[in-house]
Amino acid sequence: MKVIENNKKIDINDIYQSLSPESKQSLLDYAEFLSQRDGPGVVEKQLKQEMPRPQDESVVAALKRLNQTYPMIERKLIFHEASSLMTEHIMQGREAVAVIDDLEGLFDQHYQQYLQAFEQD
Repeated sequence: MKVIENNKKIDINDIYQSLSPESKQSLLDYAEFLSQRDGPGVVEKQLKQEMPRPQDESVVAALKRLNQTYPMIERKLIFHEASSLMTEHIMQGREAVAVIDDLEGLFDQHYQQYLQAFEQD
């Protein structure tokens, strides 16, 4: 099973196979503990919620719309890049339309990675 963490693919099976028998058992024990703590749950693929882009949208409104469009994307994965884009708009006067285009690209890039993680399972 491949997991995408901070834009880095991690193959859990490869890690498991490289462990000693004792470490394998420890990993399984820890996974069982987490499973019991978190309760049963199967992660189902979520599709983006199509929301049309208003003509005169502000950057803040675009961020709100994109967060609603892509609820499956972990905010911590895009926070740094989105903050940089917002700063370019506010502090450097970059046009809202260009920043929103880049934000849409950023969200879509992470959404494509999210979809790929389901295809690899």
